[in-house]
Formats: sequence, C-alpha cells, structure tokens
Amino acid sequence: MSSLTVKALHREFFYNGTRIPDPAPNLTVEQVRELLTSSYPEIATASLTGPDDTGDTLRYTFSRAIGSKG
Repeated sequence: MSSLTVKALHREFFYNGTRIPDPAPNLTVEQVRELLTSSYPEIATASLTGPDDTGDTLRYTFSRAIGSKG
C-alpha cells in the first residue's frame, strides 16, 4: 500500500516584476488585493492571473491595466 503525503502550498504575488510574499495566508486573494492597494495603488485595477503551480508555491500575478487617458 502506498502512502499519500499532503503538503500545503504557499502563495506568492507578483506585481511589476516585484515578488510580494503572502501578507496573510488566511485572507482570500481579493482581500490580499485590497490590503496591497495601500502600497501599490495600481493593483486596485490590475488584472489577476493565476494561480500558477511552481511546485511548492501558488503564484498569482497582478498586471497593470493598459489604457489611455483622456
């Protein structure tokens, strides 16, 4: 009989090439977005992709919304 190992994956967030550690693993991704908006205001309107499984981490990426002013 084979054994099954359960391992919790950690989350990490990326924005504009910057790795942002998970500020609070108990929060949802949208709650993390709200929390990070004070430090990175553009995240409020950024698109979110992920999670991408990198082996032992779930990676979420915020991408700036592209638009024109005026």
